Amino acid sequence: MFTNDRRQEERTGKYGTPRLQYLQELVTQIQNSNNEETKERLVANLANFAYDPYNYTFLRQLNVLELFLDCSTEPNEKLVEFGIGGVCNSCADPENATIITQCGGIPLVVQCLSSPVRNTVNYALGALYYLCNKSNSEEILKPEVVDLINRYAAAEAVSVSFSNLAKAFLEKHVSEKY
Repeated sequence: MFTNDRRQEERTGKYGTPRLQYLQELVTQIQNSNNEETKERLVANLANFAYDPYNYTFLRQLNVLELFLDCSTEPNEKLVEFGIGGVCNSCADPENATIITQCGGIPLVVQCLSSPVRNTVNYALGALYYLCNKSNSEEILKPEVVDLINRYAAAEAVSVSFSNLAKAFLEKHVSEKY
């Protein structure tokens, strides 16, 4: 459920932690943690906040979008999964999509299409659906990327979610081009 100021105030109560402060605490804990499982849990938690437009300004203010992108370069597949999940959850917002693109996020998202983790691939397909536009379509719609997405679209027997996301991407971004 999406949040607004009134609902947030009702949920946190008079003595609750304000959302910005809570998100800042999560970011600080990630930065200070040496424990991989703790980082995974914290990044997953942040990614869950990334779907709600109420949090977008806070996420931008705290550079969480950049943190999600950093996670996508980690050797830890769970951090990659949760990082790209955060990118996917937040990039439906044009301002967030612009930041992700400006920070070099497109090649990182494209790289996640080849992940052995199904959720990571799903998140990457969803993110590319929202990130692709006229200004960056040449970077995303490279033949090797479109070929891979076509293979996911044809793989309905393997994964309906891959197939459906890939078909939606192709209908929106490739059909109009070809």
